[in-house]
Amino acid sequence: MNKKELNELKLHVAGATVSHKSPFENLYLFKNDFELTENFIKRWVMPFYMNISDISEEWIRKLIDVKNEISPEIIQSNLGDFNWRTRQTGAFFSAITNQTQFIDIIGTHLLKSEVCYAGTVYCKVLAHFNSEKCVEYLNLYLDYYLIKPDLWFDQRSALEAIAYLDKVNSTNHLERHFDNWMKFLNNKPFWSKEISTVNLEKQLELIELVERF
Repeated sequence: MNKKELNELKLHVAGATVSHKSPFENLYLFKNDFELTENFIKRWVMPFYMNISDISEEWIRKLIDVKNEISPEIIQSNLGDFNWRTRQTGAFFSAITNQTQFIDIIGTHLLKSEVCYAGTVYCKVLAHFNSEKCVEYLNLYLDYYLIKPDLWFDQRSALEAIAYLDKVNSTNHLERHFDNWMKFLNNKPFWSKEISTVNLEKQLELIELVERF
């Protein structure tokens, strides 16, 4: 395997499975200038990244037990790593510890959409923080990615987040994106048109519960 093939394999493993250009390329993107250690990954990534959507009592207890050990440095190190596992874990950690200073990093990661899987977590965390800036990031994401029907990214998750925020804020941002959502679905006959916030609300309830401890 030559160097180019090795780099492509590393990107694929990290979650960069689709190469695409966007108007967000020039946004400043925070990233680490160091490699995460194996011990860090074993402690602050591996036990968490596959369970972020869990809502079981066992998962809640685990998060409550570890929450006070999660420092801003741990969150930043996760968010600054180029890997879907670390990035979504860092975003989730910022929510359960109420570290709103990471909103811009998370929002920029969402807009750039460099790695798969993490976007759903970004949307959930932005919905949890529920600031004007969070709404702006979600709207910007939808304004662009809903007119890219060949990019099967996190459009539904972003719409669910916007729908939830409309519900709690008495706004109507979802209507702004409805026509583009219908057009986006034209080449996706098996996708449901319905935007439901039921599952999102259950996960946000978990975040709020853990945050209170």
